[in-house]
Amino acid sequence: MYFIFVLDKQHLLKFKITTMGAGKVFASVLAGAAAGAVLGILFAPDKGTETRRKIAEKGSDIAGTVKDKYNDISDTVSEKYDAAKQKLSSLVSEGTNMGKDMVNQAKEKANAMRNDVRNPNPINS
Repeated sequence: MYFIFVLDKQHLLKFKITTMGAGKVFASVLAGAAAGAVLGILFAPDKGTETRRKIAEKGSDIAGTVKDKYNDISDTVSEKYDAAKQKLSSLVSEGTNMGKDMVNQAKEKANAMRNDVRNPNPINS
């Protein structure tokens, strides 16, 4: 994933995220936003009760956002798990059917060979 920042017409700054996944980036941005909001409220010229109310509201908003993101990720993981489980079940069933077919073919060939041994065809000379 690349982020491209345009400094001016002649300079571009590319920033590549290689070691952090999207979840870590989102969590970092969220933590930074939360810290900025709390510091902004703390340094605002309001009464203590008003500041505490604002902090509680921001905390509630951030908790809701985190909960929603957690639920989204949980749903995605659950869906992928269910899809993988279904695929594995299908593959196992397919392999079982193939094995049964092979056993049946082997039995048919064994029966044919047994019949040939019991009832040999005379060789015409």
